[in-house]
Amino acid sequence: MEIREFLKENALLFDGAMGTYFSEIHGDDQEPCELANITHPEYVLEIHRQYIEAGANAIKTNTFSVNPLNDVFSGNRFEKTLEAGISIAQKAADEAGRDIYVFADIGPVTGTDERNTADALKKMCMIYAEHGIKHYIFETNSSFSCISEAAETIKKAVPDAFVIVSFSVQSDGYTREGCYYLDLFDEARKAKSVDAYGLNCMLSVMHMEQLLRSADIGGDIVCAMPNGGYPRVSGRRIYYNSDPEFFADGVENLLNDGVTIVGGCCGTRPEFIKRISERMRSDGGRRKAPRVRPHSVTRTTKRENNRLWKKIESGKKVIAVELDTPRDSDANKFMAGAWQLRGAGVDAITLADCPTARAHMDSCLMASKLKRELDIETIPHMTCRDRNLNATKALLLALSMEGIRNVLTITGDPVPSAERDEVKSVFQFNSRMLANFIRSLNENELDSPFRIYGALNVNSRKFDIQLRLAEEKIKNGVSCFLTQPVLTDDALRNLQFAHETLDAKILGGIIPVVSSRNGRFMNSEISGITVGEDIIERYEGKTRDECTELAVEISLDFARRMNSCVDGYYIVTPFSRVDIITRIVAGIKEFAG
Repeated sequence: MEIREFLKENALLFDGAMGTYFSEIHGDDQEPCELANITHPEYVLEIHRQYIEAGANAIKTNTFSVNPLNDVFSGNRFEKTLEAGISIAQKAADEAGRDIYVFADIGPVTGTDERNTADALKKMCMIYAEHGIKHYIFETNSSFSCISEAAETIKKAVPDAFVIVSFSVQSDGYTREGCYYLDLFDEARKAKSVDAYGLNCMLSVMHMEQLLRSADIGGDIVCAMPNGGYPRVSGRRIYYNSDPEFFADGVENLLNDGVTIVGGCCGTRPEFIKRISERMRSDGGRRKAPRVRPHSVTRTTKRENNRLWKKIESGKKVIAVELDTPRDSDANKFMAGAWQLRGAGVDAITLADCPTARAHMDSCLMASKLKRELDIETIPHMTCRDRNLNATKALLLALSMEGIRNVLTITGDPVPSAERDEVKSVFQFNSRMLANFIRSLNENELDSPFRIYGALNVNSRKFDIQLRLAEEKIKNGVSCFLTQPVLTDDALRNLQFAHETLDAKILGGIIPVVSSRNGRFMNSEISGITVGEDIIERYEGKTRDECTELAVEISLDFARRMNSCVDGYYIVTPFSRVDIITRIVAGIKEFAG
């Protein structure tokens, strides 16, 4: 029976895990089980048979990690492994004596850019199509990026193909890239090339049930393939100890809630599928109408109590000053400097997140301290370098509780190579993904949203690329950009062009150059800053006091020249020289109001 006809009245039962079950039976030799398609096809065939005997009426090809960008499958090993996986699954289905739907199993392609990912997915899809595959599942995805394009490729090659897209989320509904499951469901629902969507992996059956119960699935075809509990580590092995009966209870609840397609992911074995099959046979395996969901997620009205943003929107020029947090445990000098800046009329203090990957007092904790003790608005920088998604969310929730309403998202400087044996960079996502994650939290969880700021490098020689990245940041929720310091005519022209091009507010960057050596250091050692040689020459032979006067003069000159194309100023404090900054602030207030 054609699968769409089958699904009109029936629920579909998939198989369980291939990878974890394969390791349980044959041992974990640190190689992906997909290689067994070539080396031990009889092992793979036997597992397919066991799942079919347990009652599954859909099986996935043993090809989850097989893609042309995975080094394990380099050269002709990629196509051979893929084709062997297709052949083995089709053989298992053919000998079953009943209808078994064979799905091409397509896992995420990671570690590359979107163009390469899309090309790899399309190449895989065409091979599946050439071998007669009509059913496809893109599983364990963290975003919808490139999936729609790949699904459209399938539909062009196989017009009656059936395509499932399944996402992998944590118990709070967010993927490792910071995408919220309800937003991903909306994207999949709108894609004409996608026939069904849902969740798999990472979650236990109970947590998956809770999330899907909060989703308004209506009459959509939704799939749910939870893990067999949560993993436990013993030595170098990972184990799942969920009870098959408990698992089947949860899956039965999912079916009663209107989920149409069910199965198992990591940690599930044929016994799990057998228990589900028995439950389904007891009522004929009929598809259920979705239950009314009294606890559906509601998006609350937001309260934006953000003095800084209100001033920016009013059209008045704002002044934000970056002040480095201490490298030791003594914050007295830092707090005294912040107090001076507040007295000078600064609108906000920004705090870098361990600049140049060197440890400083935490920017978010210090932002909260400034807010509480000095009642000044703060913009803590948040890098993607040292925190995973859980740690980032935990910090954002605490910042929201502390009344912090502005954050700057940046990718962050990498840890110097000499330290990498001791300090590991996380880099789980980039600044655009982090901005999108905060935007999603704003929409779905926070009563008082954050204003999201981004960085804009006006000193880049390829400024068109910077503008393109800025446009992506705006789509992901960035409302305002803080630019790198403007110290050349080229940077000023780029700033003007950004003002004309971007649909966002801009705070123009200023950094006082305090000596010729300081200017050369920034050119040589600080990424994103360019000091004109003509400026450096002006400092030659000057005393400290003369350099200070020159620093104020040059900074104010650039501030005046950029005044018409910025919504405010972002001033970086060099060497804790708050005395210089207060003079620059006073000068800006004279002409900018």
